[in-house]
Amino acid sequence: MPIIKQHTIQTVDVDERLQPRDFAGLTAELAADNSTARRWAARDLAEFPEAAGILVERLKREEDTSVREAILTTLARLGDPAAVAGLVECLRSEDASLRNEVIEAMKELPDEVAPIMSELLEDHDPDVRIFAVNILESLCHPQVEAWLISVIEKDAHVNVCATALDLLSEVGTLASRPALQQLKARFADEPYIGFTVDLAIKRIDEN
Repeated sequence: MPIIKQHTIQTVDVDERLQPRDFAGLTAELAADNSTARRWAARDLAEFPEAAGILVERLKREEDTSVREAILTTLARLGDPAAVAGLVECLRSEDASLRNEVIEAMKELPDEVAPIMSELLEDHDPDVRIFAVNILESLCHPQVEAWLISVIEKDAHVNVCATALDLLSEVGTLASRPALQQLKARFADEPYIGFTVDLAIKRIDEN
């Protein structure tokens, strides 16, 4: 006779969401053992502008991918300075998956992220500067090329410059040509820099 395994399925009473959902109740539910309850709480907190702080704190320790996605979606919807600051905090996390998820969320906030982009690109941590360049990859903002030029002109870290160079080789215009040439001279002992600069300049000249 086959053995039928019992599976525990997490559920949330549908009627529960039909009741008034105030900030205190949703905040409490955000810490529930049930991941489905946490996910709904994260979604419903989008109606409360003051929710950014509590959502960020939950995001830092949340292990369920679907709940993290809901939190990030809500933070993106809120899009206020507290939400953006919280996302920046998470860029410093040791959790690589969380960092990548945050980068993707920040790419969806060009107007909100733009005011702090210069600050991110000058952060003391080169990893954060690299993450900032990664955000620029899909950030639909007219300042993207200018920010990248500033990086390759000023940043002393070769990996940061290389990351910026990769993107600039795709989006650069004639405006970036002098900075590209200076970068090649500054890192003359780095074959990758020289090779990629040459390709970028060739593409610019051909266009």
